[in-house]
Amino acid sequence: MRVALYPGTFDPITLGHADIIRRACLMVDRLVIGVAINRDKGPLFSLEERVTMIKTDCAKLTEQLDTEIVVHPFENLLIDCAQDVGAQTIVRGLRAVADFEYEYQMVGMNRMLNEDVETVFLMADAKYQPIASKLVKEIARLGGDVSKFVTPEVRRALLERLQHPS
Repeated sequence: MRVALYPGTFDPITLGHADIIRRACLMVDRLVIGVAINRDKGPLFSLEERVTMIKTDCAKLTEQLDTEIVVHPFENLLIDCAQDVGAQTIVRGLRAVADFEYEYQMVGMNRMLNEDVETVFLMADAKYQPIASKLVKEIARLGGDVSKFVTPEVRRALLERLQHPS
């Protein structure tokens, strides 16, 4: 069975994330979405809320594609998480050159820790390249319309959390 791990904080999950998830599903039998518990980042949404949003967004994909999607919170090293879930591949999305520089360094470190796990980069679709969770939260905080960046369910959760009327 081909298993891949797509890690991130997903705070919140965006249409860009969903695009990478959909495309990664075409390459594997099981895609594990690793939701990072990163206390240093101070996420807007709790781990449970992020997991629920991902499961909701991915439910439709599971029906459409012949790939099992599993949501797996983790707080250990990424390479250890990959081993824990039986992933042979780590999937990373790239939006810009700046992403590549950071990711390239991470691949080198991960290869030194476990050379049996490959990292695959998927370029974000051009229409999703500017989307970043951090920017989506900022737009929502300032009362802007985020409907082009997230699903309606995630938009509602953002507005509720930031106490903006729909």
